[in-house]
Amino acid sequence: MSQPISILLCALGGEGGGVLADWLVEAALHAGYPAQATSIPGVAQRTGATTYYLEVFPQKAAELGGRKPVFGLNPLPGRLDVLVSSELLETTRQVSLGQSAADRTLLITAGNRALTTQEKMQMGDGRLDDASLIQVLQQHTRACHVLDMAALAKTAGTIISAVMLGCIASSGVLPFKREDFEAAIGTGSASQDASLRGFSLAWDAMQQQLTQSRYLDAVLAPVSALSQDKQLTTPATVAAEFPSALHTMLSMGYARLLEYQNKAYADLYLSRMKSVLHAEQSANAASTDVSHEAARWLALWMAFDDIVRVAELKSRASRLERLRGEVKARAGDVLKIYEHFKPGVPEVAGLLPRFLAQPLMRWDAKRSAHGKAPLAWPIKVGTHTVLGMLALRVLASLKGLRKFGQRYADEQALMEEWLITVRHGAKQSTALGLALAQCGRLIKGYGGTHDRGRDNLLHILRHLGQGGRFDTLHARELAIQQALDAALRDEAGTALDATLRQHGAPAREIKAQPIRWMPRVTKQTH
Repeated sequence: MSQPISILLCALGGEGGGVLADWLVEAALHAGYPAQATSIPGVAQRTGATTYYLEVFPQKAAELGGRKPVFGLNPLPGRLDVLVSSELLETTRQVSLGQSAADRTLLITAGNRALTTQEKMQMGDGRLDDASLIQVLQQHTRACHVLDMAALAKTAGTIISAVMLGCIASSGVLPFKREDFEAAIGTGSASQDASLRGFSLAWDAMQQQLTQSRYLDAVLAPVSALSQDKQLTTPATVAAEFPSALHTMLSMGYARLLEYQNKAYADLYLSRMKSVLHAEQSANAASTDVSHEAARWLALWMAFDDIVRVAELKSRASRLERLRGEVKARAGDVLKIYEHFKPGVPEVAGLLPRFLAQPLMRWDAKRSAHGKAPLAWPIKVGTHTVLGMLALRVLASLKGLRKFGQRYADEQALMEEWLITVRHGAKQSTALGLALAQCGRLIKGYGGTHDRGRDNLLHILRHLGQGGRFDTLHARELAIQQALDAALRDEAGTALDATLRQHGAPAREIKAQPIRWMPRVTKQTH
């Protein structure tokens, strides 16, 4: 009772951290408690800290007999009572600075992430592991509460600062009543009403965490996007012919390909996975790691993006509902949506049979060799109109023609080459088979990104997985892993070429690029 309650608020730029600090001071004054707040606004987003420090004396001003408490202007390391943050990595950063104490600090943080520039630059999945961040927080605080604050704010139609206020109020760390916090927000305007909704939702969510000891585990449990849309069921073939460790991954892959094409295509996926599993079991492997990795990346590769897939995704009713929610369109509002496409010759040729596609591709390559820009057709489609939506639905209905196109045949042939190499490696060594299976990570995206990943994969398979001379299987496995890491780390491929040369493999071939001469523009004076 003789020391102020110290609170550090951490927010990213534009999230209303300053408003939150003002609300807390107003709530303290409304309840009759002395309080003081200081701020370090910093700069927006990831280029600087945006923190607000607040101290509240736990006795009412009327009970102090005219005395005034002395407040601090900045937090002292290890002396925080409450640390509240709107972003998980920012929370971890503050803890790493020594702000929290394992025997004192109550931590309330959002589980949401705003990815850093360094994370976005990685060719592979450069995201930091959320579970590791949360483990650090739990080790350095007396109590750790992680909530999906972004979802609460979105549901209420407000900013995240109102949600943070609700969490603080519900935690009981401050000797205020709920009415004091709500009075600080105020009523009357649309923004105030939205803030009160966010406050109320956060209050309830925090109460659930306080009353349910295992609620945190449920919040942090990974939930696949597929299981959110529909109940995931295990096909009978998967349950009967594959070990239980593979059921979840294979069921997700099967459902994805069933939606992407048809049952025959999904069955082809299972047939391919049977061959991988048999190869792994023939080496008396104690685990199914090779099959698990192959199942993941094979499903993604078999559901490659083409213009039919793009049209199907953009014309879904669920996408329209999501867009209406993002712009907060009401029931009577008219929402106009325009989709922009720029298909080129490769996209069109991909749907044509080989005897039609190859002359078209040669013609386009000849144009490029003469310095002309690749041919493409910019298209703007209004999917809020009957004709626009009808055009997309007609294009999406062409999935039956996909298997007759050149793109389908090329992709299937490359998948088989990868799977043959994976099976051969799994028969020799589980570690080698796993390294080859993980190379499937290189196949991602569409257009130039997809082409680069595919070319890198084939080069690694042919020169490190199938060819090359290595003294041991471990040496081959190590070379493949290093090449994969280099390919994911460096989009330009410089690191990959260096790694290939290091292991005696040739670097990738340099592709010819046409030189385009532009006419000089001269200014005319009059």
